Amino acid sequence: MTASDASSRQSALDRLAAHAPFLARLAELNPDDVSRFLADGTDAALADVAPPPAGDDIMRTLRQWRGRMALLLALGDLSGEHDVATTTRLLSGFADAACDAALAAAFAERVPGEEPRGLAVIALGKLGSFELNYSSDIDPILIFDPETLPRRSRDDPGEAAVRIARRMTEILSARTGDGHVLRVDLRLRPHPEVTPIVLPESAAISYYESEALAWEQAAFIRSRASAGDRALGENFLAAIQPFIWRRSLDFRQLKEIGAMSDRIRDHFAQGQAFGPGFDLKRGRGGIREIEFFAQVHQLIYGGRDPSLRVPATVDALAALAAAGRIEPDVATRLSDHYATLRRIEHRLQMIEDQQTHSLPIQEAALDCVARLDGKADGAALLAALEPVVADVGSCYDRLVAERAVTKGLSRDEDGLTAQLIAAGFDPPDAALRTIAEWRGGKLRALRSPAAQGALETVLPELIKAIGAAPDPHATLLRFDKLVGGLPSAVGFFHLLAAQPELAKIATRTLSLAPTLAEALGARVELIEGLIDKRAFEAPATKAELLAEWAPGLAGLDYERLLDRVRDRVGERRFAYGVQLIAGANDPLVVASGYAELAEAALRVLADATVAEFVAAHGRVPDSELVILALGRLGGSALTHASDLDLIYLFTGDHLAESDGPRPLGATTYYNRLAQRVTGAMSVPTAAGKLYDVDTRLRPQGAQGPLVVTLDSFERYQREEAWTWEHMALLRARPVYGSDAAKAEVQRIVDDLLAIPRDPAKLAADAAEMRDKIAAHKPAKGALDIKGGPGGLVDLEFAMQVTQLVSGQCHHPNISAALACMKAAGLAPPEVCDAHGLLARMLVMLRLTAPDGEPATAAARGLVAAACGEPGWPQLLAAHDMARQEIANWWASIRPAASAQQEIQT
Repeated sequence: MTASDASSRQSALDRLAAHAPFLARLAELNPDDVSRFLADGTDAALADVAPPPAGDDIMRTLRQWRGRMALLLALGDLSGEHDVATTTRLLSGFADAACDAALAAAFAERVPGEEPRGLAVIALGKLGSFELNYSSDIDPILIFDPETLPRRSRDDPGEAAVRIARRMTEILSARTGDGHVLRVDLRLRPHPEVTPIVLPESAAISYYESEALAWEQAAFIRSRASAGDRALGENFLAAIQPFIWRRSLDFRQLKEIGAMSDRIRDHFAQGQAFGPGFDLKRGRGGIREIEFFAQVHQLIYGGRDPSLRVPATVDALAALAAAGRIEPDVATRLSDHYATLRRIEHRLQMIEDQQTHSLPIQEAALDCVARLDGKADGAALLAALEPVVADVGSCYDRLVAERAVTKGLSRDEDGLTAQLIAAGFDPPDAALRTIAEWRGGKLRALRSPAAQGALETVLPELIKAIGAAPDPHATLLRFDKLVGGLPSAVGFFHLLAAQPELAKIATRTLSLAPTLAEALGARVELIEGLIDKRAFEAPATKAELLAEWAPGLAGLDYERLLDRVRDRVGERRFAYGVQLIAGANDPLVVASGYAELAEAALRVLADATVAEFVAAHGRVPDSELVILALGRLGGSALTHASDLDLIYLFTGDHLAESDGPRPLGATTYYNRLAQRVTGAMSVPTAAGKLYDVDTRLRPQGAQGPLVVTLDSFERYQREEAWTWEHMALLRARPVYGSDAAKAEVQRIVDDLLAIPRDPAKLAADAAEMRDKIAAHKPAKGALDIKGGPGGLVDLEFAMQVTQLVSGQCHHPNISAALACMKAAGLAPPEVCDAHGLLARMLVMLRLTAPDGEPATAAARGLVAAACGEPGWPQLLAAHDMARQEIANWWASIRPAASAQQEIQT
């Protein structure tokens, strides 16, 4: 032991003796513990303190144990050997063990010889997060399982559970000559005024799934099975996870939580400036505000981000900073402030073992607290705390701004007319009529008083946002249609009121993107995903998506998995579309993101479908399903509504048979499996539609089998395939299967593409196919980016003929292939830029003019900007020039076709 250690321990003991009567009495009762502490330190002394053995006088031995623990944990805290986090964790561990001991004693008295089971202690609050105060009560919820709870033969299960729970509480809370163990507060259970102190598990689950209040959701952020039958407790908490962590936000609840904080702040701030008498827990800038700061962020984001589901306040702040939800500096400052406030709170409670949080008013008492903490006097303590409290209050103010009353939208027609004109509605007649209908409850979603209240809350900002949209009247009509399709608008309006920026995004989306407006109308909760600033970052890769989805998909049955994947894809696809509307990312980057998203969905659903199929039919030995993507998915560049061009293949012997309970021949096996994979990707469920899947590019087209072996595929491609089928292989990419199987498919594709070609015949075949496409599917207009002279189809035909003739640049992504061809002198340099322009236009127009109609006036500037042009006229000029460059290149290849045709005739 160093001199410094000895000095710190002695100082702690001296301060304890001088300023904390409760601890001084404990020191006199436990001199051996004090000696061990002075000689060897807190941890060594704690190692000598064991829980009381079963069968002893439980009331006495538990209190003696608690006294020794209280003394040593105080000495460890005062000496600096334990920080606040260590102290609160050890206090929480003691509380868990005390609850277990009291419960075991209660069971032993009621049902001797039976193991304590069927009754669980669910810790909430600071015990739930291992942050228990020095002299705190505990706030558990007690649940029981009638099937497994031991009881006397004549006992009703509910009555037996109540008697055991009541005895456990008495053992812990009753004051005897030795004091008490823990104060137990059971009022956090559902409807405490009418319900028994211990609830059946099923009844508790039912309550939290259907009736629970906002504060209860926040309370369960810090919850765990802390004592008793932990398996029962963990099952209960697992069952109510959707209640605690909601993917679909209820901003009414967040508003209620914030209002609860405001009521607490208002109550404890009445006439109380910082100084003597200040409540460290509930005062402005106190402990509760740091906890609420973390919890509100967790409630907003934790339903979508499992990394934020941590109970302890400091851990939660760190997780929020790591996830980019709050500034790292704010997390660090609040964590330090939390430790400071909790440390002084402990000093208050150490003096007389009272559950107090307020600084003393009397000068002498305040000096006592300060000196226990090692400060000169109360003035020094206040000087240290004042900047802490001020900074916490400032941080919390920014989170939940003081609720200023928002001036509502006028109900007087003249006043409302003026407001609408000022907002951008000129003439305002249609808007006046729509708002009158909303207020009159014409729409189903607006008929309840709660909906009308939410409407009035959001109307000022909503009308401002709609009025600022590129086409206010069209946007108002779409918004009206959106609300008309909702069963209730309350949550949606509260969300927009709480997040004004979302109102701007929503109205801009409704104004500019019919496809997104339709998606939002079907699933209004899609807008919630945009709360996350990361929704506007570069799209995620397949690997990132799979890692993000994995925790939420684990353990789901097949039908729920289909719905959940549709939810995830829908949210991402909507967010990517909004990125395009917001100009947050290059359309080609978003196109790649769409492809990564589709491939991630295919991976998850194909894996799940294979697992389901294997359970019924086993596996075909030495064989597996492989999926080859072509077209836009093969080229890793989808638009918002692209379908997926897939070819299904399988490895191994087509004569083999599966080894499951209902065996199938390999061909039948894989055809049925592929049908199910297609269904998993394309069949609408309650969560909506995912992707259309097109399998017509398989060998022999729609007339051929859905799945063939790799050998059959290669043989068909070598011996029977048309030229255009080899052209299509230039955009082929294996997207599902083992690495070895995908490598084998890629080898086959590479070998097929390397076959020497007759340039004239190749060009003639390509020209003939292009003419058939033009006759079968004529261009829809001048802005049909794919069809028509110089469109993307012409570009691909010119590329593919050149690639097959030259044997070079066989990259499935068009941009990458063109860059290669340009470098090799195989493509005109201008064609790369021409492709970039048309590809960006295609992505943007699929979103803003999905049915091929001309882009609206409001959307034209957006499309032009996304394509790098200052305005619509300049974009049209660039478009015409790009098409001319592509048309010229394709024309330079087509003459070979004409010459070949003349020779043949």
